[in-house]
Formats: sequence, C-alpha cells, structure tokens
Amino acid sequence: MPVFFQKLIPKLYGLYFNLLVWFIPKKIAKKAFTVFATVRKGRVLPNQKEYLDNAKFEVISVGENKIQVYNWPGSKETVILIHGWESNTWRWHKLIEKLQKEDYNIIAFDAPAHGYSSGKILHAPLYAETLQALLLKYEPKMAIGHSMGGMTLLYNESKNPNSHIEKMVTVGSPSEFHEILNHYKNLLGFNDKVREEIEKLVYKKFNFTTEDFSSSKFVQNNHKKGLIFHDRLDQIAPYHASVNVNEHWKGSELFSTEGFGHSMHQDVVNDKIIDFLKH
Repeated sequence: MPVFFQKLIPKLYGLYFNLLVWFIPKKIAKKAFTVFATVRKGRVLPNQKEYLDNAKFEVISVGENKIQVYNWPGSKETVILIHGWESNTWRWHKLIEKLQKEDYNIIAFDAPAHGYSSGKILHAPLYAETLQALLLKYEPKMAIGHSMGGMTLLYNESKNPNSHIEKMVTVGSPSEFHEILNHYKNLLGFNDKVREEIEKLVYKKFNFTTEDFSSSKFVQNNHKKGLIFHDRLDQIAPYHASVNVNEHWKGSELFSTEGFGHSMHQDVVNDKIIDFLKH
C-alpha cells in the first residue's frame, strides 16, 4: 500500500470517530478501542517458520484463545520470554542461542493474535491473563519481556506478586497508558470527546483509569531483582518510561544505550542479560 494511503487511513478513522461520537458515544468508544487493540502484524513469516516449528511444545487454552508454547529444554532454571506488540517468539532467537549455551530451560509463547496463537486483538490485561496462566503452569524463576511484553510482566507482577519469579528483565518497554493513548489520539486525530469516551470504557471494562495503568506505579512494591534496558533514542517507547520505572523499583538496575533502536538484539544487551541471570 502506498505511504500516502497508510497515513490517510488512520485520519479517516479519526474523522469517523469525531463525527459519530456525539450521537453514539459508547459504540464509538468500543469501536475506537477495538481499532486500538487490533493486531495487524506479527504472524509467523516464512523465514521464521522452520526455527519456530522445531521448538513447538504444546498449545494451551487461555480464555477464548489457543496459545502456542515453545520449549528449548535445559537442565538449569526455567526462563520465560514475553515478546512485544506485533511480534512473535522468533524475536528472541539471538537471546535463545545464548540461553541454550548456558543450559537454561526456555519457555516462550506467542501472544494472542500473534505468531501461531489464535485471536485478533491484544491489550495488556488480556496479555497478563495469558502470561499468568503460563507462570502457574511452568513456574519459571526468571522472566524477560520486550516492549509491551515487559510492561505486561510488571503489570501482572503487581496483580499476582506471589509467583515463582525471582528475576525480571524489561527491554524497551513503555510505562504509561495515558501516554500510549495520547499517541493513538495524535495518530488518528480524534477529539477530546472521543478520548473521554475511551477512558470511560477502559474504566468500566478493566476497573482502572488510564493514569492508574503505570509501570512506575506497578513496581513500587516490587522487591525482586530487576534489569531494565532502554535506548535513549528509542522512537517507539520513550526512554523516560524506563527512567521512571527504575526510580520507583528499588531492586532494579537501568542499562541505557544510544543508537541500539527499539528491538535491542545486540550482543552486549543479550550478554548482560545472561550475566544478570547467572549472578
């Protein structure tokens, strides 16, 4: 699709929401949230298929979704990997290679609507429900999350602090839902009335406000060891998100980079993760 149309479509959604929100506010809020949560990329690509197929472990049911779980067996502690938005388990292949050399037992999974898992939408509470099911089933001692996966990890830990997890790693993760909603508002160009109706829907659906959903708040009572990675020039998730989380998480260390991008697949990052897990 030409770039012009890629930029035009979100604005057309925004115009549609702006016009109809005055007549059917609840329906528009629901539609706007559905558009926000709809996953458009992240299914398994041809170059990823062989690698992932060789590690398929089992498919488990969580709510309405069938979740594909992968396992790279090892004799050491279990590590669980939680990928980000519009990604899948393949994003971890470079880290998995290093974890295998250390003989960790590796569990990974495709989020709802990603990879081989079923579904069409994903939001943090749904992701957390899926993650919690896997934590209870596989009892990992270490968890590593990228982007939305890291945010979901911290959110779930605040809700379910009695997990077996001892060490937690986040990589390029956002923190504040209200900032994410601001980005969505600017992308589509919808008005304050639409935003207000979305906020009402979020509170009714999840029992938290967009201001309440904050990783820096989630970690205030988190006493587990944490390692936080973020690039100062990250164009997807703002660097200050991890700075704030680090300030509120007493047991955490912030490792900052510059020019590594959002994905952060570099050896120096993965080597530091391995060192953190080992000591």
